[in-house]
Amino acid sequence: MNHITPPSALPRRRLGAAGPEVSALGLGCMGMSEFYGPADDARSLAVLHHALDIGIDFLDTADMYGSGANERLLALLLAQRRDEVFIATKFGHVRAGDGSVARIDGSPAYVRQACDASLQRLGVDHIDLYYQHRVDKTVPIEETIGAMAELVKAGKVRHLGLSEAAATTIRRAHDVHPIAAVQTEYSMWTRDVEAEVLPTCRQLGIALVPYSPLGRGFLTGLIRSADQLAPDDRRRIHPRFQGENLDHNLALADSLAALAEEWSYTPAQLALAWLLHQGEDIVPIPGTRSVARLDENARAASIHFDDGRRERLDALLQRHAIAGTRYPEMQMKTVNV
Repeated sequence: MNHITPPSALPRRRLGAAGPEVSALGLGCMGMSEFYGPADDARSLAVLHHALDIGIDFLDTADMYGSGANERLLALLLAQRRDEVFIATKFGHVRAGDGSVARIDGSPAYVRQACDASLQRLGVDHIDLYYQHRVDKTVPIEETIGAMAELVKAGKVRHLGLSEAAATTIRRAHDVHPIAAVQTEYSMWTRDVEAEVLPTCRQLGIALVPYSPLGRGFLTGLIRSADQLAPDDRRRIHPRFQGENLDHNLALADSLAALAEEWSYTPAQLALAWLLHQGEDIVPIPGTRSVARLDENARAASIHFDDGRRERLDALLQRHAIAGTRYPEMQMKTVNV
């Protein structure tokens, strides 16, 4: 069995060249309130407390998760342990009464409105990292970031971020106010960020925060069919989890599982360790609603690869092209803009 240090020894990484330090792995909280089956606040709160206990202090939420329910869940934790948490939240999605996204709003007036609403739901006087969740194509990014910068001056926000922004957008935003982090999907099965976004972030000294670093759970090897997912699980409508695409993509999950078994890790640990080895400026935020999975993920931060193992991982990824887009067609129009 390979030696992996306990999760309490979690290393730290910096958000941006001169930004704050956070745990090398964060915790994505979206699934605790929506999209991945029924919510269980008591269980989720136990996971949140355990995250802090083992050194994971970078918690990620958004105002749209559960239409505010996720921020209210985190408020229960923050009321007791605010000083231990680096809290990140996002704005931009305006939801209709039926829960669908009515529009993306990056107008200065909405920036201020959304921030005040998040502060109230979270029960805090400032947000540590405030992201624009998706870029509003109808509002110049300079105007949106200018309004966000005013929040920093007012003491309501400490650091600014973007989510799913293109390289040119990141540059324009950074010219207005320093961007600490860019959040985007990045994992063994989603690597398009390596072409332009990641090099741009590195040139500007911006951290990359990968969400869905386990391929929405697919890279754990536990999902063999969409029938395993809850009826309201959003992954059922994602192309990569459907039909022939899923059958094709299982080859990657199976190869990863075989290599993980050979090296005495779990597939999730190997996938997270691979991502962490892409650079010290990368801080993944895997989500989970299980204390056991949280511990499993945390141990990935202490895995070290030699050149031989890196080469075997690279060869594995070269063998397995992924079938299907990472979002349904309409959602793909909102990313990398």
